[in-house]
This record gives sequence, structure tokens and C-alpha cells, in this order.
Amino acid sequence: MSELLGWKKGDWGAYFGLLANNLTNFFTMSGLLIFAVGMPAEFVYRRIAPGFGLALFLAGFFYWYAGKNLMKKTGRTDVTALPSGPSAPSIFLVIFLVIMPIARETGDVMYAWKVALGWCFLEALIELSGAFVGDWLRKIIPRSVLLSCLAGLGLLLLAMNPILQSFEAPYVAFVVLAIIFINWFGKKPILPKIPTGFLILAVGTILAWAFGQMDFAAVVAGADTLGFSYPILQIKELFEGIPPAALFLVSAIPLGVTNFIFTLENIESAAAAGDDFNVRNIMLANGFSSIIGCFFGNPFPTTVYIGHPGWKSIGAGIGYTLVTGFTMFIISLFGLGGILLGIIPLSAVFPILFYVGIVVAVQAVNETPKAEMAAVFVCLFPWIANWALTLVNNTLTAAGTNAAGVGLAAFTDAGVYHKGLVALGSGAPLSSILWGCLVVFSVRSKSSAGIITALVSAALTYTGVIHSVSVGLNQQFGITIGYLLIAGLFVYKYVVDKKEVVEKEEADTATAIPNQSA
Repeated sequence: MSELLGWKKGDWGAYFGLLANNLTNFFTMSGLLIFAVGMPAEFVYRRIAPGFGLALFLAGFFYWYAGKNLMKKTGRTDVTALPSGPSAPSIFLVIFLVIMPIARETGDVMYAWKVALGWCFLEALIELSGAFVGDWLRKIIPRSVLLSCLAGLGLLLLAMNPILQSFEAPYVAFVVLAIIFINWFGKKPILPKIPTGFLILAVGTILAWAFGQMDFAAVVAGADTLGFSYPILQIKELFEGIPPAALFLVSAIPLGVTNFIFTLENIESAAAAGDDFNVRNIMLANGFSSIIGCFFGNPFPTTVYIGHPGWKSIGAGIGYTLVTGFTMFIISLFGLGGILLGIIPLSAVFPILFYVGIVVAVQAVNETPKAEMAAVFVCLFPWIANWALTLVNNTLTAAGTNAAGVGLAAFTDAGVYHKGLVALGSGAPLSSILWGCLVVFSVRSKSSAGIITALVSAALTYTGVIHSVSVGLNQQFGITIGYLLIAGLFVYKYVVDKKEVVEKEEADTATAIPNQSA
């Protein structure tokens, strides 16, 4: 059986780590729908969760199969499959920008859910387009830029909040972090016969219960969701939701583009680690697993997860991603999510996400040529701004106000450049790539590529895809002009460089003619 799955000893650690990541997003999804939106728990666990689990199982199967094909193609046995799961940004976007506003306006959470199904379907179609342009993008965007952008995502969106949350529960998280340092960063693991992923969850759970962090009442409440529920086709509901969902394309388009850019970066990250997967097949798997999930009531798209180098570093093969998807499917079928949330503390999961973020960042540094190292750090700044902007806005919301209520002058007086945070932090996945490209093309003296990058940046800025909180024409005019000026500077450099090449060729020719005569 283990040979059929392509299972290796390292798969145990990757399985428990990826499962913890998936469970975190599953808990987030169900918790927000039930407690923030007010959707009935029974509906969430019996109508949405089975489709959610089915989509994750299909994604896991697709990536396991891709790994098996790569093993057959290369003759290697050390292939590590791509990790996958629900797209975390889409969970928040769908709930807070689609489901919650519609539910509050109409008072009908079921209608809001139908629109979310339609939104997910449209977003998945956009993501599918990546299958036809992914290879082309991978050829024109430098590897150092793709990996550096992924490093920013890993550090700021994946690792930062978990490490902050770890410091809020140090009696659990610190021990778990130490196990990670010793077992996954170090060479001599503690209790080497026990899979590290399982050891982390077991130790974290024991400590959380011992220190009184957990409440048995939550386990009892979670048991209420137990029961078998199979995925139900929701074709009528999906197609009822597509027309009104078209109004939300303003959010679906950027997220769809962002998701296939994330996928592209993760494929490049895997290639840098030694596993070169077919871009088109992986992106098709992403889109189709999301679409099938829609047909069975799940409004949240799947995606390739960050972390392949981390799981490869601990010796994972291809089996962990399939078994993780199957486990999530079983959890969703039998309503086990609630009771697991009551038993397993999130403080035992957070350090695993921190580890994955760090490993991805380390890979960017290791795989980037020394001359292009500046790109690694330049690519971080949009992500830093994105994280800081989210933090500021959430703080203002908690205080019952917003940026407009406080006023830009008050922010500036306090040393907080909110206008700059909005501009730099909005559209971070794309602007990070664009700024990284500007650095690398400057280092390589590829002025023509710099011109194109600056013009593309100007167009995306003018239409609000980057540097703006909403899409629309005539956005951030000043920043648009700034990019056009950069393009002009690269034009000047292109002309100067071209002139130097011509002069050198003429000088070489003039030198060669007398020699030939002699």
C-alpha cells in the first residue's frame, strides 16, 4: 500500500503539518460562517463542508498523480508532491465581501451562499486562464523574483501572525517551536521514531489541556456536529448565484489572477528544490477541483500551498498530499471538524506555519544569485506594507472607526504614513513581482524588459489592480506617472547602452581591418 501511494517516512511529518494547516483553514471557514455570518451550524457542516472536503480530496489526488507522473518521467524516487488546500485569502474575501454584506442587506444567508457559489465558479474560470499563460509568465519573470515574492508571502502572511499568536500562548507554542528547531532545522531529532508532525500536535495538545487553555465544553459542543453527510449536487443553486455574482467580478478577477500567480511561484519553488512540475496540468487541477467543489456547495476555491521546500527538507514523498486530502474529506463527511476544534489547540498549529514560512524565505536567499540579492528584500516591502495595512485597518475597526474618521493628517502627525501603506500594500502579490523585476532587469542591464515592466506597472496602477483598494479607471494618477517616468529612464538607458554597443562594434571593426591587411 505504501509503495502504491509513494509513501515515505518523511510523509508522516508532512502529513501532520499539512493536515494542521488545512484544519486551521477549515476551522476558520466554519467558525466565520457560523459565528460572524450567522449561518446555521447544521447547514455549514452538512451542506458546505462535504463539498469543501471533496474539493480538497480532488486537489490532493491531482497533485499526488502529478507527483507519480514526475517520478515515472524522471525515474527518481525522491519526488515531493505539491501541498494543497483551501485558499486562505479567498475564505476571508468570500465571507466578508460577498456572503456577509448580502446576508445583512437581504436577511437571507442562503441567497448569500448561492451568490458565493457563483463567485467561486467565476473566480475558478479566471484561475483556469493561468493554465494557458503560466508557462509564458514563468519564462519572462526571473526565478529570483518569483521566489522572493513567495518569501514575502511566507514571512508576512504565513509566518508573522502565527509567531505573534505563539507569544500569546508561550507555555504551548514555545515547546512546539523548540521541537521544530531541533527536529526539522537540526540534524539530531528528539524521539526520531515518532513522526515530528504528530509529535508537535500531541505535545501541544497535552500542554494546552494541562495549562487550562482548553475547555471540555467545546468538545461537547463539537460532538453535536457529528453525523454522516455526503456531498449534494447544488447545480440549481450555483446557476442561480452566477448572475448576481457577476457584480463581484471586481474582487474575483484580482483574486483569480493572484491565485494563479501564487501557483506559478510555488511551481517555481518546487522546481528550484528539484521537482519540475507541468505548469498547465497543475493550474488545470486547481481550477477544476474548485469548480467541482462549487457544484457540491463549496464557495471557497482550492490552491497550491506554499511549503513544498519545507516538506521536501524533511524527506516527504508524494503520498502525504493525497492522504491529507482524503483525511479532510472524511472529517467533512462525518462532521468531525467541531470536535477536533475542541480537542486540538491552534497554538500547537501556529508554529508549523511559522516553520513553512521561514523555509520558503531561506530558499529565496539560497536560490538567488548574489548580484540579484537586493531583489529579495525589495520584494518584501509590498508584503510588509500589506501586513501593516491590515493590522492598522483591523485595529481601527475594533475601535469602531476607520481611516477616514481619523484623518490622514492625524496619521502623519503620529508617524504613520497611511496613504503610503494603502498604495504599497494594495495588490502586493503583483506589485512585489513588478518591483523585483525592475531590480533584476536593472542588475542584468535589460533595459527593454525594464521598459515593459514599468509600462505594465503603470497600466495596472491606472486600472486599480495594484496600489488601490478597488479596481477602476484613473486610480492613483501620481503613481501611474511615476511608473511612466521610470519607463522613460529605461528608454534613455536603452539608447545609451545601444550606442555604446554600436561604438564598440565600430571600434572593433576599425581595429580588425588593418590586422587583416597585414
